[in-house]
Amino acid sequence: MGYIVKRVAVLGSTGSIGRQTLEVINALPHHLSVIGLAGGKNTTLLAEQIDQFQPRFVFYQDSKVPPPTTAEYEFLSLEEIASHPEIDLVVVATSGKWGLKPTLAAVQAGKQVALANKESLVMAGEIITAEARQNGAQIMPVDSEHSAIWQCLEGESGKPAKIILTASGGPFLHYSPDRLAKVTPEQALKHPSWRMGSKVTIDSATLMNKGLEVIEARWLFDMHFDNIRVLIHPQSIIHSMVEFADGSVKAQLGHPDMRLPIQYALSYPERLANPHLPRLDWDNIKELTFEPPDPDTFPCLKIAIEAGKKGGTYLIGSTKHRRVGFPFPSCLNG
Repeated sequence: MGYIVKRVAVLGSTGSIGRQTLEVINALPHHLSVIGLAGGKNTTLLAEQIDQFQPRFVFYQDSKVPPPTTAEYEFLSLEEIASHPEIDLVVVATSGKWGLKPTLAAVQAGKQVALANKESLVMAGEIITAEARQNGAQIMPVDSEHSAIWQCLEGESGKPAKIILTASGGPFLHYSPDRLAKVTPEQALKHPSWRMGSKVTIDSATLMNKGLEVIEARWLFDMHFDNIRVLIHPQSIIHSMVEFADGSVKAQLGHPDMRLPIQYALSYPERLANPHLPRLDWDNIKELTFEPPDPDTFPCLKIAIEAGKKGGTYLIGSTKHRRVGFPFPSCLNG
């Protein structure tokens, strides 16, 4: 059977999402081919990836310190890789502001963009989504919550009435203020459900990450902030829900594994069999519970949403780390 092989560039290939993306690609060689790789300072790992996938185009942060490999490739900037005519799909898994310019370059070139860099939409969601519409680009969310919403909206013609983002609550759910004052960054890095990079894990402990996801959802799905709700769901089985005009609700469920939403974005509109992906064990799921987030425990969530509603430079400020009455440096002040 013949397949149309998507030519993929993975930006941020040495990070957590980038590594999991390459795991998915490696499991689906008849569907996906790596054409570009972009890493940061971990040139040793980048060299291993180059040797395994043999990309045509490579970027690394310090152009004077190339990856220790003898493989041949062409060094290009992030924006050049993201907009290159030989690439069909761009996975933007870089962290922070590093994702903004290549995301903009990719949508301006009309690419499919599997977006895992939330800061791009937080800082410039209006600009990026407008450019995507103008140039026929498709933004496919990789965050599990936004992927769940995207999947729930497939086949629906009407606009949803409400979006419900779920959050595990992190390691400090139901902590008292006195207990919170004594927690350490090491404790915050032990997320109960997800395998993620350090920054996202810390941001998840404060629910700052969920606040940024609310801003993302506003732009991805053209939804007013008042119609986006956050619910704590400790089991991390329901990844998000959509409520429609008639009151019915659709939910997307799955094992808490980032490779599932990554693969959905890479293989869309197909769903491909992958024996390496986990399945839900229904015999061991005893309950699915929900509760509203406590604003005293998670002040960062409110701060991020307020910044999103105000817009402008409040959103740029919300991507810089500052302390605002919570013991973790990732509680960001908008």
